[in-house]
Amino acid sequence: MKKILFALLATIALFGCKPSASTQSEAYEDQKTTLVTYFSATGTTEAVAQLLAQAANADLLEIEPAEAYTDADLNWRDSLSRSSVEMRDPASRPELKAAPESLQQYDTVFIGFPIWWGVAPHVVNSFIEAADLQGKTVIPFATSGGSMIDPATEALRAAYPALNIADGRLLNDITFEDLSAWIEELSE
Repeated sequence: MKKILFALLATIALFGCKPSASTQSEAYEDQKTTLVTYFSATGTTEAVAQLLAQAANADLLEIEPAEAYTDADLNWRDSLSRSSVEMRDPASRPELKAAPESLQQYDTVFIGFPIWWGVAPHVVNSFIEAADLQGKTVIPFATSGGSMIDPATEALRAAYPALNIADGRLLNDITFEDLSAWIEELSE
């Protein structure tokens, strides 16, 4: 028995013991280092986030306010609507439904949102302040009916200068192929 064990150990030492390519691929799949987070009031940003998570082979996490936004809350023409009141107050931080769990395993965190009043909705700030994003690359993405993402990205950088916030991207009417190309571009 000792001779067989010795011969087996000698063979492993001589030829090495590497996992097969399929085993390596499966192990990589289990160790996702990218997270796509998003806040979506109407489902538009959610659809983009789901597609982005697929293209990036990333985990997906919804940023949920403790109290969901109703259609009346989202009426930007009503100065007394919930969203209007929140966005007029830069210190507003809507409560989250749940605090984010540890994001320690992630190197890259995409944060998606609809653009409200030229910036990210304040519930996104609630998430950023509750999550530990130090040392991670944070990549904003947004959907919008007419606003550009650059002012929203700059506002996030100004609010969180200690974070590594990359240039954001507006992802209206985006395809899986477009997202895959963007992911490839980011990895270069």
